[in-house]
Amino acid sequence: MGKRRSYTEEFKRDAVELSINSNKTVQEIADDLGINYGNLTRWRKEYRDSGEHAFPGNGKQKLTPEQQKIKELEDELRETKLERDILKKAVGIFSKKPK
Repeated sequence: MGKRRSYTEEFKRDAVELSINSNKTVQEIADDLGINYGNLTRWRKEYRDSGEHAFPGNGKQKLTPEQQKIKELEDELRETKLERDILKKAVGIFSKKPK
């Protein structure tokens, strides 16, 4: 089984821009660069969908400041709900009358 190749963000960006601005087909560009046609089409789609936030690398997302704030607020809300649920259980336990 072959080793999986990884490409830098810069390489992907350059390949996509070349495929967009060139008179060659996407298949020809992929062959010239020595990459898989499917990779290049996937990179083009990701670039079209995410623009400058495409190709973050290592599974990490590049978030806009608004998306980052939303993520932080969602994390804070999740933690607050957990604390609330724990306090509700504690109140239930301590409010029981002793036998």
